[in-house]
Amino acid sequence: MKKYLLIAVVAVLSLFTAIAPVNGESHREEKEENADNLKLAATAKSAILIERDTGQVIFKKNENEVLPPASMTKIMTLLLIMEALDKGELKLDEMVRVSERAASMGGTQIFLEAGEEMSVKDMLKGIAIGSANDASMALAERIGGSEEAFVKKMNEKAKALSLEHTKFQNPSGLPAKDHYTTAHDLAIMAKELLKYETITDYTSIYEDYLRKGKENEFWLVNTNKLVKFYPGVDGLKTGYTSEAKYGLTASAEKDGMRLIAVVMGAETSKERNQMVSGMLDYAFSQYDTTRLFNKGDVITHLEMLKADHAQTPVVASESVSTMFKKGNPSENISTTVNMDKDITLPLKAGDRVGTLVVKDGDRVMSQTPLIIDRDLSKASVYMLFKRAMQEIAKKD
Repeated sequence: MKKYLLIAVVAVLSLFTAIAPVNGESHREEKEENADNLKLAATAKSAILIERDTGQVIFKKNENEVLPPASMTKIMTLLLIMEALDKGELKLDEMVRVSERAASMGGTQIFLEAGEEMSVKDMLKGIAIGSANDASMALAERIGGSEEAFVKKMNEKAKALSLEHTKFQNPSGLPAKDHYTTAHDLAIMAKELLKYETITDYTSIYEDYLRKGKENEFWLVNTNKLVKFYPGVDGLKTGYTSEAKYGLTASAEKDGMRLIAVVMGAETSKERNQMVSGMLDYAFSQYDTTRLFNKGDVITHLEMLKADHAQTPVVASESVSTMFKKGNPSENISTTVNMDKDITLPLKAGDRVGTLVVKDGDRVMSQTPLIIDRDLSKASVYMLFKRAMQEIAKKD
């Protein structure tokens, strides 16, 4: 373990902004709305509505009921794709060869042929816009090496996100035994996916073309009609099978507030869209948010005397906001930086080194991971000697 110093702003910052919480772990029952006092998602088997930055629940109905997700499974598939792109393990312009297995997928597809090559970017469009099972399988095999290995990654990610009622058997959502999730868990997956802000560049497209100008040109039309008909909706994923019925995990942004609405088990696509629209209408009319920090904002600095960079910016891993009921302000919002105690070299850009805690009085509203924005390795002997000489010179 390496000795280190932390330069951290640990002081509490009082923010005199009009903010009041919707909920928190200690007051959840008081603040959340549910199916008994709101006429939302009336015919859905389950539903949930959250604000993305804070993760606070605005509305819920049977949110922990285990149900088949159908193609909303692809939220996790898209999350692993975006992670691979972010880590440089996958490139948008990389050409991926389609296997026999991927080409044989049923259900919604872009009709990939065995041996065909298509760019990651176009396959990503096929999944995000057209819910393509064949493209999902092709990228799953590319990232995992096999479907089984990719599904293992899906379930490992679910565990890492503390999704206690989720289990996957495939990357597409086609019916399978022991393939299930909940509205709550889908909302958490969607929240994580939206950390990769470019995902909505794809999920917000209503129509596009693949293989443009070729004989096998394919017209993509978004399965999420709210992208076109509800202002602010920019994702994320629909789902349907005869067993699961109609589902939708939608994301929408208005006046700086981003919502995630999940409906499962609707009888028709029209009902599904109406229920999600009603949930969004309610939240946008009743709540506001205040942005405290943007993703990537420098929150504090980490100083490690034996690292190649003596001082490194520590940044917010995602945007940080507070949410409040309109007309019900609070002037008791504070933020605190808690740095991790055991930090050892080497470190990679994106590694967690602390937490930003937002409170309303004594109640924790959100906890956001703090990360470093560059790689850190051990300093060379020469660099350590040079620093030592500089310190001696300062004392003189």
